[in-house]
Amino acid sequence: MSGEDLASRVADVLAVDADEFRERAHEDADVIRDAVEDGVFDNPQAIVGLEYEFYAVKSDDCALRRVPRRLLELIGFEKELGLHNAEMTTSPQPLNTHGLRAQESEVKSRLRTALDVTSSERMRLVSDGLWTIPPEGEDATTYLTDSVERTAIAADGTERSIRVATNMSDSARYHAMANTDRAEAAGMRIEAPHVSLEADTVMPESLITSIQPHYQVPHAADLPDHFNYALRIAGPLLALGVNSPFFPPDCYDEDATADDVLRNGWKEHRISVFETVLNDPTTGEGKVRFPHDLSSVDDAIDRIASDDTIVPMPVEAGERFDDRFPHFRRKHGTYWRWIRPVFGGPTRSAANARIEFRPIPAQPTVRDSVAFLAAFAGLVESLTRLEHPVLELDWQHARENFYAAMRDGLDADLDWITNDGKETTDRLALYEDLLAHAEDGLTNRGLTEEEAAKYLYPLRRRVRQNVTPASWKREQVREAIDDGADLAGAITTMQRRYVDRQSATLLEGSFADWIGDQQ
Repeated sequence: MSGEDLASRVADVLAVDADEFRERAHEDADVIRDAVEDGVFDNPQAIVGLEYEFYAVKSDDCALRRVPRRLLELIGFEKELGLHNAEMTTSPQPLNTHGLRAQESEVKSRLRTALDVTSSERMRLVSDGLWTIPPEGEDATTYLTDSVERTAIAADGTERSIRVATNMSDSARYHAMANTDRAEAAGMRIEAPHVSLEADTVMPESLITSIQPHYQVPHAADLPDHFNYALRIAGPLLALGVNSPFFPPDCYDEDATADDVLRNGWKEHRISVFETVLNDPTTGEGKVRFPHDLSSVDDAIDRIASDDTIVPMPVEAGERFDDRFPHFRRKHGTYWRWIRPVFGGPTRSAANARIEFRPIPAQPTVRDSVAFLAAFAGLVESLTRLEHPVLELDWQHARENFYAAMRDGLDADLDWITNDGKETTDRLALYEDLLAHAEDGLTNRGLTEEEAAKYLYPLRRRVRQNVTPASWKREQVREAIDDGADLAGAITTMQRRYVDRQSATLLEGSFADWIGDQQ
């Protein structure tokens, strides 16, 4: 698509009447409330799914690569924010032995095909939290901030100048965010220890990639109970999954030393990138945030319908079931919470109320990613069924856990309440209780104890060894610096080693194999 065509599409988006869009979204919310009351969003059992994001690199030196659009179509992946991104969404499956096995098999089979196809282009898809080596001959700062202005005429005949990010996918929604009258509601910047980057678009968000487990609740009216437990486990699961401790070297402040970066850097910069790029720095909570507890399913619906709309997208009539509430459905796309409720489904029989768990960065291997899917689903299943006392953990403490995990990973001091009602900050006691209930949730859904233990083994190993992907990366960089490398060289060496290890373990190993190699 040419820059002019994209600019015209963006102009059409910007011509949508925001007040009318907001009003229609509230009308759609009433449709959803009626459907919930009629049991339309209920399911015979819990169902799980997974969104899995990747970025592409050159196969020889791990420099970032733009993925040709024809290639995305060929491998059946979806475009994401950056031209270097690719996303896979699995088919929803029941939470049982066969369903989890199907999730893992689908990821492996589709990813195997994608790796075979991309290798012929001398390219590789990488599962990682944040890329650090920019495209060959370019620097990361320019790649993330480069944009041009185009003149476009919208459908209503108005002419305006449109800013288009050079390396962003041709989604009008992404580009419109930099051109709307509400553009100041997005920070379009990165602020982290020793990193300060300003942009004219939301393109800096394309630094990060994630996995997003989904859990469809059996009964929509029970969604708040599952959701509130999901808030309590967010910090502990994030601490296990941290995987983005470094930025591309040229993004660091000129006066930042390697010791500064190692001493002050956080274990999961993906969290701060998403928040500072998309939140208004002059206001309070922002759209990307750790959400509050839900009091009812109506509360969940109201929050989405009333959420600040930066870009009211055009809505076209369709034949899907959730096209009965199209404006509300559009709002889901910019309801940026780290844990969020979603109401949707292509058909009435597939309609569902689900929880999307968004804190976890992309992981070193498929098995690690599926481990988080299994742990998340098992936990919300077990904790809710057993009425685990951690629900009494104050919301503010749950939020503090989340950001402590972002900063310090497994070294964070996290508050927890164990099954016997005792408050603890002991890491081993916390994870013993957490993973025991994850296993209980899985066995209650028909998995054998051996099957459940196998899914959770990669996470148990991280706890026992006190090692995460982020701490592995930091150790690699520290060793390189101790051997005389500068910060840029150390980060580049680490990243290439990460991709090399992943090449051998992505489909048939786990991060536990990497830990074993260090012993």
